[in-house]
Amino acid sequence: MAEIIVKLDHISLALAGRLILNDLTWEIQRGQRIGLVGANGAGKSTLLKMIAQEIEPDSGSIFRLSGMTIGRLEQEPRLAAGRSVLEEGLYARPEIAAIEQELTALADKMAKPEIYGDAKLLERSLRVQEKLLHQFEQLGGTRYESKVKETLTALGMGPEKWSTLTEHLSGGQKKLIMLAKLLVLQPPLLLLDEPDNHLDLPAKRALETIIRGYPGCVVIISHDRYLLDEVATQIVELENGRVTQYNGNYSAYANERAIRRLRQQQLYAAQQKEIARIEAAIARFELWASLVVNERHIRQARSRQKMLDKMDKIEKVTEAKKMTLDLSGWRGSNKVLELAGVGRTFDNGHRLFSDLNTVIWHGERVGLVGPNGAGKSALFKMILDPDSATTGEIKLGPSIKIGYYAQEQETLDPAQDLITCIRQAAPLTQESAVAFLLRFLFTYDQVQQPIGKLSGGERSRLQLARLVLERPNLLLLDEPTNNLDIPAIEVLEETLNEFVGTVLVISHDRYFLDQAVDRIIELRDGVLTEYIGGYTDYLDERGYEE
Repeated sequence: MAEIIVKLDHISLALAGRLILNDLTWEIQRGQRIGLVGANGAGKSTLLKMIAQEIEPDSGSIFRLSGMTIGRLEQEPRLAAGRSVLEEGLYARPEIAAIEQELTALADKMAKPEIYGDAKLLERSLRVQEKLLHQFEQLGGTRYESKVKETLTALGMGPEKWSTLTEHLSGGQKKLIMLAKLLVLQPPLLLLDEPDNHLDLPAKRALETIIRGYPGCVVIISHDRYLLDEVATQIVELENGRVTQYNGNYSAYANERAIRRLRQQQLYAAQQKEIARIEAAIARFELWASLVVNERHIRQARSRQKMLDKMDKIEKVTEAKKMTLDLSGWRGSNKVLELAGVGRTFDNGHRLFSDLNTVIWHGERVGLVGPNGAGKSALFKMILDPDSATTGEIKLGPSIKIGYYAQEQETLDPAQDLITCIRQAAPLTQESAVAFLLRFLFTYDQVQQPIGKLSGGERSRLQLARLVLERPNLLLLDEPTNNLDIPAIEVLEETLNEFVGTVLVISHDRYFLDQAVDRIIELRDGVLTEYIGGYTDYLDERGYEE
């Protein structure tokens, strides 16, 4: 049996009066690669913080292997401004950086005449230097910089990016640097909270390779089912404050979970039938005992009641509440969108692309992919404003109404409350707007709060709610799955498959692309290339090149 490195024993935790973890027990073993899944708000990030000793449980105990270090990648990247990519990477071991600074300062000092001209002072400085060099070697400093550079390069942050200041990086790039710093330290337990969010497809493939080859144990929270299929050896589901473990990757988990829940429902129904039979017998014996005072009937009733009390009750299978998404759409023009020689050059002379050509027809589901910075989001904004093209022409069908989902959620006003936001999209009464928002899993308290107080996943659901009311027949969706949990993504997939209209979606969610699109358009180096099928077909045709 593999060695247990962390054991949570009957853990409970309440936050803001809400029970998050409830009598949770879980063992983490050396060498496992665990995918931690569950709905948004289930407590997954809280659980990782608890394992990392950042918060304490209200009750229960946690065992951690003596002397074991734990590395946790936070969901939201936070890096100090003013450092370059390489400097931030090297800061993973601040003690090494401190010794290097001391050595540099000492070398400058020893170069001064008053030091090298004084034998005693020079000898004393050389002894200090020798001691610092020994510490530097003990900490692995001689190979440290090359190790940091190798790790950054493996994650797609090569030499061309090392001098870039961290404040000029995207969210995904900042996350890669934070991950690189952890990988350099190689802690025996690595806790990754949505490491793939905002990463493009090449970066995700690099991440998969690194996780698969990691020598320690990895626990990863992710809504990317493709990534979980590629790296996980076990899936742990957090639901109703407790965990359930499944061996295998995400696909194996999904199948096993369905089988378990079906079996549980069958056992529950059989037990309820048995309980009803015993309760009827108890009622019958109690009735007989009341009509004819008979000790035997009383004993029989008590015996049946004890049998009922000792019975291990099987819980009824309950599905978590899902949002209701009805993007009905309508037919519109046959030729929905045409790009004819479209180019975009900025005022500073930077050319994004120069000759884009494609046609999208009614009913198509098209995925737009390509590396970060290729111009995918910029192309969407040009479609929303066809006159912004520097060259060429963007043609929309005469009866096309666009519904736009913004990756950065800039279409939402943080100061607005949810009811006002919804009523701007359609003429609803206050009561109707509240009822509509409840279908998207918002609470009565939330609907009158400012949008700025919502989480990323909640703002995503609000954007989808507005799309429902706007009734478009062309959906431009820019990374719609980024902040959604897996149940919500599955609802979106089902809805898009039934949508009477056309879909053009930017996504780095490969599982979603396989489920939701039937054509891939790749934007790379200013050129559009088309591939028939979903993401897997696209990879096959490209020969798995990235």
